[in-house]
Amino acid sequence: MKIPALFAAELRRLTSTRMRVIALIALILVPVLYGGLYLWANQDPYGNLSQVPVALVVSDEGATLNGSARNLGDEVADSLLEDGSFDWHEVDAAGARRGLDDGAFDFAVTLPADFTAAVASISSADPRQAEIDLTTNDANNYLASTIGTQAVERIRTTVSEKVVREAGLTMLDALNTVRVKLLDAADGAGTLTDGLTTAGDGADTLADGAGTLAAGTTKLEGGATKLASGVDTLADGLRSLSSGAAQVSGGTAELRSVADRVGSAADRVSSAVPTLRSDLTSALTDQGLDDAQIAKVLDVLDPIGTRVDDLDTRVQQAVSQIDALDDGASQVAAGSSTLAKGAATAATGAHTLADGIATADAGAHELDTGAHSLATGIHRLEDGAGTLRDALQAGAEKLPDDSAETRAAQAATLADPVGVAEDSLTQAQNYGAGLAPFFAALAGWIGIYALFLIVKPVSRRAVTALRSPVRVAIAGWLTPAALGAVQMVTLFGVLSIALGFSFTHPLPTLGILLLASATFAAIILALNVWLGSVGQFLGLVLMVLQLVTAGGTFPWQTLPAPLAALHHVLPMGYVVDAMRQVMYGGVAGRAWADAAVLATWLVGALLLAVAGVTRMTFRRTMRDLQPSLIG
Repeated sequence: MKIPALFAAELRRLTSTRMRVIALIALILVPVLYGGLYLWANQDPYGNLSQVPVALVVSDEGATLNGSARNLGDEVADSLLEDGSFDWHEVDAAGARRGLDDGAFDFAVTLPADFTAAVASISSADPRQAEIDLTTNDANNYLASTIGTQAVERIRTTVSEKVVREAGLTMLDALNTVRVKLLDAADGAGTLTDGLTTAGDGADTLADGAGTLAAGTTKLEGGATKLASGVDTLADGLRSLSSGAAQVSGGTAELRSVADRVGSAADRVSSAVPTLRSDLTSALTDQGLDDAQIAKVLDVLDPIGTRVDDLDTRVQQAVSQIDALDDGASQVAAGSSTLAKGAATAATGAHTLADGIATADAGAHELDTGAHSLATGIHRLEDGAGTLRDALQAGAEKLPDDSAETRAAQAATLADPVGVAEDSLTQAQNYGAGLAPFFAALAGWIGIYALFLIVKPVSRRAVTALRSPVRVAIAGWLTPAALGAVQMVTLFGVLSIALGFSFTHPLPTLGILLLASATFAAIILALNVWLGSVGQFLGLVLMVLQLVTAGGTFPWQTLPAPLAALHHVLPMGYVVDAMRQVMYGGVAGRAWADAAVLATWLVGALLLAVAGVTRMTFRRTMRDLQPSLIG
């Protein structure tokens, strides 16, 4: 009997009755039910998070942020409700707690009363972090708690970006204002520099003038001293003059008095001459002199009268001159007295003037020193103003001259400075497609394991009759391998058609599934040939080991060291890796290497099965004579 005949005989046995057909179909569908239903349920859970009920508690009382009244809690709540990433329910704290207790909410997010105030404290002397309270209940769902942690982290990132963006925009606007003010200050410093230059020139001129003034006041001080000395001498002379003038005035007054008396006498003599002449004429007439005689006598007398008149005239002129001299002497005495007094006053003034000029000279020298110091200071100030102007201009040039749109873009970048550029060499279609390699491999093992519940590993009659271990072992493998192929083709159809998973390389993917199923069939066959029911049980143990070591969910590097070592030995990890390469469009070389490992397991398991059948052909064991406790 050849291998096809043995294969056909086993199929006839499996389909000999209706119940066996039903059982066979049910077992063939085991991988489809396991892998298909699980992947259908987990096809895109992250795309359905909007159905996850979450409590949102907003207790924020608001605060002043960036100069305006804000309530970030309400703003965040509005954003979350509008976003709809979860099934948000805005409730109070008590309602959130009740919902977590009775399972109405998977987790709760609370924005506390000081949420905005804490954010605003960044610009205060007592900055503190704002807190978002996450309350979970693992009794409802552990993964929901993990998802809640990720959700709160996204909320925190969003709020941080919002706050940093607004604060950054405020800062950039302030820097722009500072730049404008610096430029204005630089212009003002330039104007100041120009003014100080002019002031410096004026100060230099003032210093030169102050020097000239100081030199002049020094000379003037010498002249004033000499003047004061001369005025003193003049005052002394005028005092002597006044004294002599007073004496002269006294003498002229006496002379005037005498002259007045002489004048009066002369007047009387002159006045008496006509009377004397008349009296003489009368006397002569009385004496009996005739007119001629009298005339002779009068002729002698008249010249005397004329001389008396002349003398009187001269006397009166002299008296007038003496009076004038006395008046002049009085005036000279009065004037010299006034002049002496004036000279004394002038001497006092001259000394005062000399003292004032001396003070002025000292002040002029101080002014000279101060003017030169002022000029020096103004020039230093001019240099400082120039330095200030240059520094202000340089500082303004270092500040960016950006438009409002650019500042807004910069603030947005400042809020989120690092982006993630995703460049996937390969990419799964969705979460379900990401798990498909693992669960397809696991479904293949479960399917083969289930088939061996009704498929005979080897026909003992054929072992006895044919005595051909190779043909018996190959025939024993071919039946579950063929049925496993049907399982894999059906599973592939469900994944590609029913679930809509895309395959970069569909035929190689199907080929890996068929190779994996054939390899699993060979391994479980060898276990059954050598150990019987115990081998079947070890197949279950191997499934559990491969479930945790294949690296189908978390990276295998996260496994404990013993399990990580098994990852490199057991075949399912290679099935998962090969599936990922061909399904997502990975490295073909890795897929071929994985296939080679599976082929090695296949050949090795078949050789081990052949060895087991050979032993059964020529030897009998206690297991052959006594059934196993587990079947």
